[in-house]
Amino acid sequence: MFVTILFYIFSFLILSSALFVITSKNPINSVIFLIFSFFNSAGIFLIAGAEFLALIMLIVYVGAVAVLFLFVVMMLDLNLEELNKKTNFVKTGVIVGITLLVEMTLLFAYFPQRDSLIVNKAFSTNNITNTEMIGASIYTEHFYHFQIAGFILLVAMIGAIVLTLRHRDNVRRQNISKQVRRDQEKNIELKDITFEEVE
Repeated sequence: MFVTILFYIFSFLILSSALFVITSKNPINSVIFLIFSFFNSAGIFLIAGAEFLALIMLIVYVGAVAVLFLFVVMMLDLNLEELNKKTNFVKTGVIVGITLLVEMTLLFAYFPQRDSLIVNKAFSTNNITNTEMIGASIYTEHFYHFQIAGFILLVAMIGAIVLTLRHRDNVRRQNISKQVRRDQEKNIELKDITFEEVE
C-alpha cells in the first residue's frame, strides 16, 4: 500500500515538473524542474527494485544532461535581471529542495531494514542485487557486445574530433618535435652589455 502511494506521488510530481519545464518563462527554472523530474524518475526505479537504472538516471541525466542544459542556458545572451523580476528561481530551488528532502525521508522510512540506502534487497533473488545481475550478464554473456559498443563510441569520439579540427595558417602552434631537436648550445645566448648601450 505504501509503495502504491509513493508511486502515485512520484508520478504526479514527474508530470507536474514536466509541465513546468515547458511552461516556465525562466530557462533556469525549466532546468531546475527538469532535474526534479529526473530525481522523481529515479525514485520510481528505486521502489521498483531497479537501483541500477535509478543510479544511471542520476549520474547520466542529472549529472551530465541537465548540467549541459544549464551551461547552454548560461551561454545564451539572456537578460536574467528582467527574467528575475517575473520569476524568482531561488524560490523555485528552495521548493524543489524541500520536496526532494521529503521524498528521501519517505524512501528511507519505507526501507529501514536495508544495509545500503541505494540497493533494494527486497526485490533481489538469491541475495543478488540488480546491479550485480546486470554486471554479471554484461561481463560474461555479452562481453564482446560490450567491447564492440565501447569501440564504436571510441570511433565516434575520434571522428568528432577529426571533423571539428581546423588548421589555420595565422595561428601559432606548438611543434614538439622541433622543440626537442633544438641545440642546447643555441638555447642561451650571452651578450656583453656596456654602460653606453644601456643609456
